[in-house]
Amino acid sequence: MLRKTMKVFIQSLKLRRTCKYLSATTSLAGTWNFPQTRLHSTPAQQRPPTGISMLKHLTSKIKSTGPISVAEYMREVLTNPVLLLGIWCVSEWMAAGKPKNLQVVELGPGRGSLASDILRVFSQLSSVLAGSSVTVHLVEVSPRLSEVQAQTLTGDQHQTAGTENEPVYRRGTTSTGLPVFWYRGLEDVPKGFSLFLAHEFFDALPIHKFQRTEQGWREIMVDIDPQVDEKLRFVLAPTPTLASSTLLQVDEQRAHVEVCPEAGVLIQRLTDRIARDGGASLIADYGHDGTKTDTFRGFRGHNLHEVLAAPGTADLTADVDFGYLRRIAGEQVASFGPVTQQQFLKNMGIDVRLQVLLRNCADAPTREQLLRGYDVVMNPEKMGERFKFFALVPHSRLAVPSQGTIAKKKGPAPPPVAGFSQLAL
Repeated sequence: MLRKTMKVFIQSLKLRRTCKYLSATTSLAGTWNFPQTRLHSTPAQQRPPTGISMLKHLTSKIKSTGPISVAEYMREVLTNPVLLLGIWCVSEWMAAGKPKNLQVVELGPGRGSLASDILRVFSQLSSVLAGSSVTVHLVEVSPRLSEVQAQTLTGDQHQTAGTENEPVYRRGTTSTGLPVFWYRGLEDVPKGFSLFLAHEFFDALPIHKFQRTEQGWREIMVDIDPQVDEKLRFVLAPTPTLASSTLLQVDEQRAHVEVCPEAGVLIQRLTDRIARDGGASLIADYGHDGTKTDTFRGFRGHNLHEVLAAPGTADLTADVDFGYLRRIAGEQVASFGPVTQQQFLKNMGIDVRLQVLLRNCADAPTREQLLRGYDVVMNPEKMGERFKFFALVPHSRLAVPSQGTIAKKKGPAPPPVAGFSQLAL
């Protein structure tokens, strides 16, 4: 049964008292540092095998087993470093009643920059978080990247597990004493109130591609080009595949569809946990609301790259179908979005924030830099409409508390979900 995923970003009305402090301690560029181009670049030592060796591997595999699905192709050659920024953890933690135990969970933490930013904000807002027990949990399948993350977050204060069977394969402690844990899968993260973050994570998960034909839906496969030696091409499966028979909606109107079953599984797990343990989840990614068709593309050195050329040398991505994620999440939790980055940041009060920063900045070059940064993240022709935000929260987060049955009065309305409705700052 289809169900639901991920939560918001930054503040809420309850953070109004900290806005002036945040304005003074963080810059516009530091808070809203979203790249204009994709940052799916990975150091050479962390990449898959070289293009030639990966191509030989894939052609050998296809010769042995036949054409492979697009999802399998992506899984073979994909790298998925992830970046994310945000302070929304504090907002949703406050909106949930300040639970004593707070788990911050990031999916695919890249080089650890998001977790580092969050910990910096937590340090600045230590008086707000006083009395709470904060732990950081990183879901990372790459041991090499976990080493980079550990160095970023804990310096030398970390160690690996004694055996491969332990759910926590690395652990460490930040300079402020917060524990950090590494896991191979979301299912290993301990139960409890958690805030889940995923920034440019879902668009790197493998997709299946389908095309409507006169004979019905057919899956698009990756095969060897018979005309060119050691070259790959797309082909249509001659008959229905298991994926084409199970992953498509019966009322699908598009002629070309991309489906990410791994995203669906993750959404189901996130939804279960949020409904059971509380918390919230946020997906920030390139995507659409079930309207686009062919979005599968490659990036190499921040430039578009043919997806089947030199496999293993470029990053592969497909826009997130937020409509699909919303259907998977279902009614078990409340979902918000997707909204554009422009709308999200406006709701977060970025215009007010910019004016405050400009009033307090007499240096002309710095003012120009602030305005350029604002234009990059807000301009619809740049990042303003390309990037989307999608959130999941438990229904209890939105409930109006009752204050007695005699007068049948209700308590104050819950604070809005940050970023998805305008804040009265």
